[in-house]
Amino acid sequence: MDRNAALTLWHEHNDDDSLLKHALSVEAAMKHFARRYGQDPEYWGIVGLLHDIDYQKHPEEHLQHAGAILKAAGYDDAFIHAVESHGWGLCSSVEPVSVMEKALFAADELTGFIAACAYVRPSKSVLDMELRSVKKKWGSAAFAAGVRRDIIEKGAAMLGMPLDELIEETIQALRIEADAVGLKGAL
Repeated sequence: MDRNAALTLWHEHNDDDSLLKHALSVEAAMKHFARRYGQDPEYWGIVGLLHDIDYQKHPEEHLQHAGAILKAAGYDDAFIHAVESHGWGLCSSVEPVSVMEKALFAADELTGFIAACAYVRPSKSVLDMELRSVKKKWGSAAFAAGVRRDIIEKGAAMLGMPLDELIEETIQALRIEADAVGLKGAL
């Protein structure tokens, strides 16, 4: 797996800065979870980086074009399955089976929620964010209304991980790459 090639592929199909920050956030979370599970962080990271490869050009047909794009770029069926599984029940019928796929399913929505929590902090940063700050916003349906909390909860359950632990681990992952993902803020 070549991250530079993956990033080049991403830029061939996307040019939106916020989508890039999201892709980099999911990449960071996936690398973190790969280490936690004793797996290859580079491979998991690239799956995270490319998980929304077709979203900018095909938002209404998300994941219906990803397989062809990835196949043409030389990614194998297991990689494609992993990418397609993150939309299970939303825009894909591909169920997350492996621990990597379950982590991607959970991390996709959660990274966006944590970013939204960071943006409303005085520091605009994930570096000083704690679990309680995220949980305070969790129960407010009006806050980050587009984020499917039920998907995050389902992902945590699939991983056999308490929701609080999943959130805490994802915060830690985003802290490592805070500058790259636009969550360093004023700190």
